[in-house]
Amino acid sequence: MIIPQRSAGLLLHITSLPSRFGIGDLGPEAYHFADQLKEAGQRYWQILPLNPTEGGYGNSPYSSHSAFAGNPLLISPELLVQDGLLQEEDLETTEAFEEQRVDYDKVTRFKLGLWRKAFENFKKGSDKSLQEENEAFQKEHRAWLLDFTYFAAFKKRFEDRSWVEWPDEIKQRDPQSLKELAQELSEEIAFEEFLQFLFYRQWEHLKQHCHKKEICFFGDMPFYVSHDSADVWANPRFFKLDEEGRATAVSGVPPDFFSETGQLWGTPVFNWEELAKDGYKWWLLRLDHNLRLFGLLRLDHFRAFSAYWEVPASEETAINGKWAKSPGSDILQRVQQKHPEMPIIAEDLGEIDQPVRDLIKQFDLPGMLVLVFAFGDDKAFESSFIPHNHVQNSVVYTGTHDNSTVRAWFEEAKKDDKNRLSEYTFHKLTKENVHEVMNRLALGSVAQLAVLPVQDVLGLGKEAIMNKPSTANGNWEWRLKKGQFSDKYMKELRDLTRIYGR
Repeated sequence: MIIPQRSAGLLLHITSLPSRFGIGDLGPEAYHFADQLKEAGQRYWQILPLNPTEGGYGNSPYSSHSAFAGNPLLISPELLVQDGLLQEEDLETTEAFEEQRVDYDKVTRFKLGLWRKAFENFKKGSDKSLQEENEAFQKEHRAWLLDFTYFAAFKKRFEDRSWVEWPDEIKQRDPQSLKELAQELSEEIAFEEFLQFLFYRQWEHLKQHCHKKEICFFGDMPFYVSHDSADVWANPRFFKLDEEGRATAVSGVPPDFFSETGQLWGTPVFNWEELAKDGYKWWLLRLDHNLRLFGLLRLDHFRAFSAYWEVPASEETAINGKWAKSPGSDILQRVQQKHPEMPIIAEDLGEIDQPVRDLIKQFDLPGMLVLVFAFGDDKAFESSFIPHNHVQNSVVYTGTHDNSTVRAWFEEAKKDDKNRLSEYTFHKLTKENVHEVMNRLALGSVAQLAVLPVQDVLGLGKEAIMNKPSTANGNWEWRLKKGQFSDKYMKELRDLTRIYGR
């Protein structure tokens, strides 16, 4: 079994940590939270994707201009002071950052100024060991780093326009033109390399600290990549594009109970025939990269490893799409050769058919069980989400980053749904205690791993929802206040994990 022992963990993205600088980062509060996890008897820290985010995509970590790069906004200024790249006075600011929300524009402006200053200090080269570490990093990650840093620097040069609107010789990657522009922008390319070096250096240090505390990072990888990304620009043949580089077919999901028109995500779908020619090398590099970052990896939209919904790019909704097969089994077999332990979780929520179930069974992957889905209709007691139907090889949640908090769910739930939960748990439920009841249901499940969003540990309401799918604004902003996850909650968690054998 992938998860070796009955365990518990918490879900809290890095951006949601407290900090002085308007956004959670890889600095002191991340180390403190890891220590709290240990104290609370937890073994897993689940986070969302670490890739760069963009305002144009609502700052979603699932829509990035790189499948490999780390998000510079997560770099800790305080750790750069320790490295001698900044001075403590550099961190002083007149900016008033919100304590419980991320203002991405404000944070980006402030942090970019710090990174420029750190880069200037780095170039002076006083710390030779840092220079050597940076050189080693560039060599180790060259397979993706060069394309990404070129893309990031070129995008600034071309006023943030999509790569399909760049001059033809750069869009089509004429080697001589690329070389000349890269020479002209060498300083900016070096700056982008420097940011990635800092991010991955701080990430590895935090991961080592967690390892010493016996805390395992549980990461997340989207299935698709954004069209306006280094990956698509560098590898256009791997995606269904026309001669101008525009998508001819895009991703989504078909109409269902929740949406009459389905969901049109708009990311380009993969050209599997081209990917197969070199043995899916890009996909394997991407999966290997993520498996090195995390001890456990959730594959988002896992059903697309079996078949995916392909929609002509000219369509305005997802209605007129079709199911297309994908070579997920072939790719995962190759992953298994390099990573025999296969520390992968299948995000198997939504409409799942038998071929998807067969693929999950083929690799013995744990799936996901979400308790806020368990009490929503007359057949609730037959649901796979209800605790008496849980299976051991799975991960159980009260809710995920895409759901309401338990309290918010309860406040908006139909009377019948509330009654079913009350009947099932033999509790008189209120908005003040429903999270405690649900947390116990999750921890008491036979599922090998139980993960609670920190919001549900604290019993927070709709103000603490991380993401509302199909809404463009106000997502990915929620933050934990300093001291909010207090000793009281840590003791309660520690007691519950003991009671339920986790």
